[in-house]
Amino acid sequence: MSRPERLNERELRAWRGFLIMQEDIRRHMNRHLVGEAGISLADFSILSVLRLTPDRPMRVFELIDTLRWEKTRIIHQISRMVRRGLVERQAAADDARGTNIALTAEGRAVIDQALPLHVLHVRRLFFDVLTPDQLDTLAAMSETVLDNLRDEPFDE
Repeated sequence: MSRPERLNERELRAWRGFLIMQEDIRRHMNRHLVGEAGISLADFSILSVLRLTPDRPMRVFELIDTLRWEKTRIIHQISRMVRRGLVERQAAADDARGTNIALTAEGRAVIDQALPLHVLHVRRLFFDVLTPDQLDTLAAMSETVLDNLRDEPFDE
């Protein structure tokens, strides 16, 4: 089946709305986190994932798989966070070449302060303006697109 080379008006409206919504939410969330907790949304993302596994550090590849970020982005973000004392690198006990990333006491305190603020803003900016049916539709749409992406080859 041949497809048109351009998006039609309906597709363009949906696609542009999706992209703009993502960027605007990220910008708002980043502004709130920086202003109220002193961390960026990128910091929050890494700290919150590490906070979910408080009993053990995580390997860099685990962070990559969880956050779906590119390796260079994770590495640079971790380096900035190490300099600020939020996380630390540790040699992996089971692999001499591997590195673990762990929360520091300061990083734990920062994420514990930021989590309730983050939830408050996520609810206000996102969930409070959507109906239950819209949330279900969004979840179904996201799952469908993610399933499709799993079948697509990905070049890093």
